[in-house]
Amino acid sequence: MGVVARGRMVEGDLSVEWAFTDRHDGVSLGPYSSLNVGGKVDDDPIAVARNRAIAASYVGADSLARVHQVHGRDVVRLERVLDDPPPADAAITSTLGLALAVQVADCVPLLVADLPGAQVAVVHAGWRGVAAGVVGAALDALAASGPVRAWIGPAICPGCYEVSEEVRDEVAAAVPEAAATTRQGTPAIDVRAGVMAQLAAWGVVGELIGGCTFESPDLYSFRRDQVTGRQAGAIVMRRDHG
Repeated sequence: MGVVARGRMVEGDLSVEWAFTDRHDGVSLGPYSSLNVGGKVDDDPIAVARNRAIAASYVGADSLARVHQVHGRDVVRLERVLDDPPPADAAITSTLGLALAVQVADCVPLLVADLPGAQVAVVHAGWRGVAAGVVGAALDALAASGPVRAWIGPAICPGCYEVSEEVRDEVAAAVPEAAATTRQGTPAIDVRAGVMAQLAAWGVVGELIGGCTFESPDLYSFRRDQVTGRQAGAIVMRRDHG
């Protein structure tokens, strides 16, 4: 294992490879076992660096370009891997061969490809990001002139994601489709439904990949375990040589 799913698409002379990782096939130990790509969770930095290289290999890259995720709506453009990633929750690149990555452990990892515009993007969307409109901010910055493809990776499901009524009301005010209830009938957020709705508002149909992070032992879940790692969504654009 090591990946939940991965794929490749070609349009014109460009191709895109993408992947969503699981928690297997890495080198981290203990609660971070084993393919933890998160650097802010007190895991061994050497293990994290090795895991990031493994995750990058799933899309044929050597390293991953990341942002410092802050649960907001800021979008940055990246041209290379930075040692000190900028604070943002979405990143866009037009640089061929540069693999962008998003790190999650219940939030939604969103991968976007705009091949007519020769650019790809990643988005980190938790309930705060959905309420803030991070998906729309990323698509606005993308300014695509042609069809956009989007892949939505594993995230916590509404049946497992209890929140306060105040949080549900805040998110529902921005995206009504995200309002939900748990299996116990308590207030919840359906983060992936919120992301799907925000994509649809831009005429983009997202493909759902994988299931619930809380329910799957093959995935990291902060809500379930508190001390845990992070899985990744990664995407890279290249010149296609047939």
